[in-house]
Amino acid sequence: MKHMLLSLALAAGMMVATATDAAAAKQQPGSFKVGNKTFLLNDKPFVVKAAEVHYPRIPREYWEQRIQMCKALGMNTLCIYIFWNAHEQQEGVFDFTGNNDIRAFVQLAQKNGMWVIVRPGPYVCAEWEMGGLPWWLLKKKDIRLREQDPYFMERLEIFEQKVAHQLADLTIDKGGPIIMVQVENEYGSYGEDKPYISAVRDCLRRSGFDKVELFQCDWSSNFTKNGLDDLTWTMNFGTGANIDQEFKKLGELRPNSPKMCSEFWSGWFDKWGGRHETRGAEAMVDGISQMLDRGISFSLYMTHGGTNWGHWAGANSPGFAPDVTSYDYDAPINEAGQTTDKYWTLRKAMEKYSGDFDPATGTWGKSRKLPAVPKEYPTIAIPSFELTEFAPLGYGSDVVDTKGGLKTFEEMDFGWGAMIYSTKLPEIPVQSVLKVEAHDYAQVFINDQFIGKLDRVKHETSLILPAVKKGDELAILVEGMGRINFGRAIKDFKGIVSEVVLSADLDGVETTWKPRQWTKARIKDDYSVAVEALREVQTFSISTYQLSTNAGYYRGYFNLKKTGDTFLNLENWGKGQVYVNGHAIGRYWYIGPQQTLYVPGCWLKRGKNEVIVLDVMGPRGEKTIEGLQKPIIDRLNLDRPQTHRLEGQNLDLSGEKPAIEGEFKPGNGWQEVKFQQPVSGRYVCIEALNSHNNREYCCIAEWYMLGADGTRLSREPWQVAYCDDEDIESGNKTGDKIFDLQESTYWSTNRGVQFPHYLIIDLGQDQTFTGFQYLPRVEAGAPESIRQYRIYVKSSLFKGL
Repeated sequence: MKHMLLSLALAAGMMVATATDAAAAKQQPGSFKVGNKTFLLNDKPFVVKAAEVHYPRIPREYWEQRIQMCKALGMNTLCIYIFWNAHEQQEGVFDFTGNNDIRAFVQLAQKNGMWVIVRPGPYVCAEWEMGGLPWWLLKKKDIRLREQDPYFMERLEIFEQKVAHQLADLTIDKGGPIIMVQVENEYGSYGEDKPYISAVRDCLRRSGFDKVELFQCDWSSNFTKNGLDDLTWTMNFGTGANIDQEFKKLGELRPNSPKMCSEFWSGWFDKWGGRHETRGAEAMVDGISQMLDRGISFSLYMTHGGTNWGHWAGANSPGFAPDVTSYDYDAPINEAGQTTDKYWTLRKAMEKYSGDFDPATGTWGKSRKLPAVPKEYPTIAIPSFELTEFAPLGYGSDVVDTKGGLKTFEEMDFGWGAMIYSTKLPEIPVQSVLKVEAHDYAQVFINDQFIGKLDRVKHETSLILPAVKKGDELAILVEGMGRINFGRAIKDFKGIVSEVVLSADLDGVETTWKPRQWTKARIKDDYSVAVEALREVQTFSISTYQLSTNAGYYRGYFNLKKTGDTFLNLENWGKGQVYVNGHAIGRYWYIGPQQTLYVPGCWLKRGKNEVIVLDVMGPRGEKTIEGLQKPIIDRLNLDRPQTHRLEGQNLDLSGEKPAIEGEFKPGNGWQEVKFQQPVSGRYVCIEALNSHNNREYCCIAEWYMLGADGTRLSREPWQVAYCDDEDIESGNKTGDKIFDLQESTYWSTNRGVQFPHYLIIDLGQDQTFTGFQYLPRVEAGAPESIRQYRIYVKSSLFKGL
């Protein structure tokens, strides 16, 4: 009887559908178009309430439950990226099966009465490996990504045709659920190239998306750079943003256009070595309510984030900030598909907007009951078990080149994993300095003995080597992490990307050596490679490299009487990858904040289950793992603070003359200041003397220096040389946030720390400036914005540092 009542309740919940849902279910040809200040669905006003979810980040077995979770939240649409590199992992080999079956996902959305917005790139960002672009594009070293490079455009067209083959007959005009298709993605943050955007638009139309509504998305500060006259324009911004300010310019340029926030950020992504990011539920709900009260459409990015399985997590830029495996995103539906307090707060608010919106009166009609929230999948604990089998890392290596110079992963024809570079050294009777740029995490050995590491995250490029004899072997193990997914740095080669130079002082003479002959051995990130390595060690020894770090493959087993979702605790381990029953679960790194990896119960089985850990550093404790019922995604283990003020540093500006001093205007939006005459230097010191409204602390969202020609200089080499105060207790509000290419993040000082405040940027080399641009926080009123300031410029570091 209980089961019958539950079934009846669920059926009743699913029957509570709008007329537009019913239209989707009938699979009858319909229409979706732009009307006067509103979208029109089958010629009736329609407000898009979209939930962003990503099919490759969710096990296929859980797709329907996640879709139903979104519908029960009050959403009427799903918004999805199409990940080019997941579908074409090797050039010309396409995969639209299993977790890549986009057609099945879209049909499942329609079955559940949801409309669909498709975002087929070719670039998607999404904190995903290389922003969704395939690594093999980099085999053509001079390729121009996201431009009208002939090879890039050729491959782009082929891919979009493959996507259209899966989805073009599922657009609304053919009776399907797809109502909109996006052209490119946030291109204003990459460049200004309307001919390229036009070419992508034309490619999509030729592929089969010629009748469906096409749109662009960008930030309110840059959307006009690439906005095409025949496309719908939408804005992207996050929790806390000033809604009216974000749409002000669009309203001026297109007063009769419907408004839509195509990415309203519910939370934020995590990076290795940074605090777990959170955003308040109240602020998120307030922003959504403000939009719906105005009849503004939105897509909540993310409604459910999911997981960056295997090697799919990307990295942010400037600099190199690799993303963690979990894409929980502090979303209303957590990584395991469970409701959160944020979910219930939003669901309650969305009930008010479950009726129909009347643009003539600006009001919502009678509310409808929202569908029932579907049942969550159970979680289980797994007792600690030991990984008893071991194969040294060398057993997974594939020596494919024993002579010649250095090569990147791409030149060695593989995309993900690690590579061992080795060479014979001449006699160097004294200590020497090794200089090399390695992408991304390098460990250096001499005669298989560990010497030290070079971490790209920390901009480490040099290491002291001991004296060596002729014939000693230098080996450099380089692990590639996620390719950069945002900005111009997406052209991100892996492996050693520079010359290897050793230098030493021999009897007062500076002497350098540049080894030319290198053996290169690939270690592919692949389950089959791990299995073969463990098989080989049980039969006979073939190892080429016996590195001294206990790096290698570890295997263990656990038994289950019943399955369920779990979170494997990797706190005893160093850095690497995990495979469970053949599934690539993702990366781990002891520094955190993520310490557990989510394992969906649908990938487990009753009886014996296999776990393989590929650890490139070696375990830090016992070789054991346990499964937890709750994740650990907010625990850091750092060897130094995240802040940019070292112990004993005390900036001294006595005797320094500012290049300019002045006062910023209050309120939102970019402000530009020109110097009276050009100034040159490498270090720029920003001194904040006070803030508007006499607040006790200050914030900066973004900062650009203007070059000799008045245009923005590249911020890729920038680093924070010094910052007197940074708030790392309430979030990642460190100084580098002022050049992280994200307008919604910001540097903030701590409450109660008195003015003045100082932030010094190291631009990497001397440059000439004619001015700068400053963006305060994007929230209404630009809280804690700086009032009076001084700017100093020098070629050398300031005193006290």
